Amino acid sequence: MNALSDKHILEIFNVSKIYGSVVALNNISLAVPQGQWLAIMGPSGSGKTTLMNIIGCLDTPSEGKVLLDDLNLGNLSHSGLTAIRRESIGLIFQEFHLISYLTALENVMVAQYYHSLVDEVEALEALARVGLRERAKHLPKQLSGGEQQRVCIARALINHPKLILADEPTGNLDEANENLVMDILRQLRDQGSTIIVVTHAQEVAARAERVIVLEHGRLVQDKLNDKVNSDSLEPSSEVA
Repeated sequence: MNALSDKHILEIFNVSKIYGSVVALNNISLAVPQGQWLAIMGPSGSGKTTLMNIIGCLDTPSEGKVLLDDLNLGNLSHSGLTAIRRESIGLIFQEFHLISYLTALENVMVAQYYHSLVDEVEALEALARVGLRERAKHLPKQLSGGEQQRVCIARALINHPKLILADEPTGNLDEANENLVMDILRQLRDQGSTIIVVTHAQEVAARAERVIVLEHGRLVQDKLNDKVNSDSLEPSSEVA
C-alpha cells in the first residue's frame, strides 16, 4: 500500500451549500491526506454530488472554506476555478462524455488541447496505462462500456492531476469491467494519486482506504477501512 503523506491535499472547513430553502450541505468539515483513496457514500439527495462539485471547482460553497493543495478556492474567480479544475483535477463521470466522432486517442488529446500543446505520444502512453493502446484508433461506438470508461480515465490522467475525482465511475459497468476500473484506480493510488470516489456501491467503497457517509447534507460517518492515522481525518487548523 502507498504510504500516506503528512500533507493534506484537501481541507474543507465548515462548508454549507444552500439553494433557496434547501440545505444541500450542512457544516461539513473534512481533510484528505495526499495519497489517500476516499469513498463518499449516502442515499440520493444526501449531498454527495454537491460536495463533489465543490471539491472539483464546478460549484462554490455558500459558507465555509475549501483549500486544495493549500490554495483557498474562495479567493479565485470563475476563470481561476476553471484553471484549477483543468490543471490540478482529473474528473471521471458515470456518463462517459466521449466525443462520438473522435477516436479514443483523439478524445484523450482533447484534454491536452485545453491545457498545453497536444502530444500524441503522451496520449498513447495514457491509453497504455489503462490497457487500451491497441484500441487507440477506435471510435467510442466500437468500444465496450468498460473500454469507454477506461478512455475517460486516460483522459483524466493526461495532465497529471493532483486529485482524481470519480462520480459513480462503475455505475454503467458490469462486474468484470467494474473490477478492471477499480484495479486501475488502485494502481493509481499505489503510485501516489489522491482519489475521491462517489458511489452507492458497497463493493466499490470497500476498495477505498476511508469511507465517509452523508445524510441530509450532514457528515454522519467517517471510518477507515485500513489502519490509517486517525489524526488525518479532520482539518488541522483554520487557515487564513
